[in-house]
Amino acid sequence: MAKRTISGLYQRNGVWYIDKIYRGQRIRESTGSGDRKEAEQYLIHRLEQLRQQHIYGVRRVRTWREAATRYLVEFKDQPSIGLTALYLEQLDPYIGDRPVDHIDDEALAPYVKDRLAGRLRGSPGKGRSVAPRTINIALERVIRVLNLCARKWRDEARRPWLDTVPMITRLDLRRSTRQPHPLSWEEQSLLFAELPDHLRRMALYKVNSGSREQEVVKLRWDWEIPVPELGTSVFLIPADFGGRHDNAGVKNGDERLIVLNRVAKSVIEGQRGLDPVWVFPYGQPDKDGNATPMHRMNDSAWRKARKRAAAMYEQRFKRTAPAGFASIRVHDLKHTFGRRLRAAGVTEEDRKVLLGHKNGSITSHYSAAELGKLIDEANKISATDSRGPALTILRRKAG
Repeated sequence: MAKRTISGLYQRNGVWYIDKIYRGQRIRESTGSGDRKEAEQYLIHRLEQLRQQHIYGVRRVRTWREAATRYLVEFKDQPSIGLTALYLEQLDPYIGDRPVDHIDDEALAPYVKDRLAGRLRGSPGKGRSVAPRTINIALERVIRVLNLCARKWRDEARRPWLDTVPMITRLDLRRSTRQPHPLSWEEQSLLFAELPDHLRRMALYKVNSGSREQEVVKLRWDWEIPVPELGTSVFLIPADFGGRHDNAGVKNGDERLIVLNRVAKSVIEGQRGLDPVWVFPYGQPDKDGNATPMHRMNDSAWRKARKRAAAMYEQRFKRTAPAGFASIRVHDLKHTFGRRLRAAGVTEEDRKVLLGHKNGSITSHYSAAELGKLIDEANKISATDSRGPALTILRRKAG
């Protein structure tokens, strides 16, 4: 008589999967094996687990997909939940069917390998490889979910979903992370000359105000606050400002004070009257005829401009442009602002305020005298050429 095979197994892409109902509970998960005999043994093991759970009250095994789904439901109002959902969706083909107590470095290794190679299960073709920092963000989501399984979530008998959280190894960023590249005055001149007019205005404002990218492209006139004692104005960005996403909020959760030095103020004055809502309107009007802001500064126009600027650098100085300048990022303008403040002797406390870093102060409670001091400090770097404070950048020669 032929040996009977166990039902409830099917093969997909060379791997055996379980789809079986046992005592009214449906099991749908991967066996992790392409060998039929091993898959049957795993199914027998899972059926025995369910039997013991049913008879003796043994804890039910939870899959990663269950945990990830619960996380998305419980934290649906979290500002970064959209990004989290994207990472969890990418992880699902790799660990979705695995029990939470089988999520470790070995289980995550295929995901890490594929992301570094520009691949992703479930996505056709080959995409761009991602930076180790991006992979680490996904791994941190895994750690967060596993911590909840061990420390918060309980079954019907008040037992945790997971006994202990394994050590998940993050990628080493020391050699892979691109260092900030503060612009020299010559580099700023070359780059800004290649930017289209709308980006040049934003960039000039950004490098003189220390604003983040979204604080520039989404800057609104109703955030402007006159300071009549000083004959100027400042911008106060609300703590719940959405940025790129509606509920993203200001990075550190506080209101953000933007102080205008002479150059930033001149840019703002040049934008008056262009639109009643947006300081930097751009693009086609919406369906109601209202102007719309840019989504980001780092677009194709920015990337083409920095490429041309790098070529101009080589022509002018007869040497290859520094790698950081050839790949200059929008956020480097903020780093430039901070480095120039330091070179000009601005105190660390004032630099934190001007850069919008959290320092325990309530930004909306500054007096006119305090604002005047901050404006004076910001004006120390308001030159538009090499007359500004000297900034020596130590860079290794290309090998």
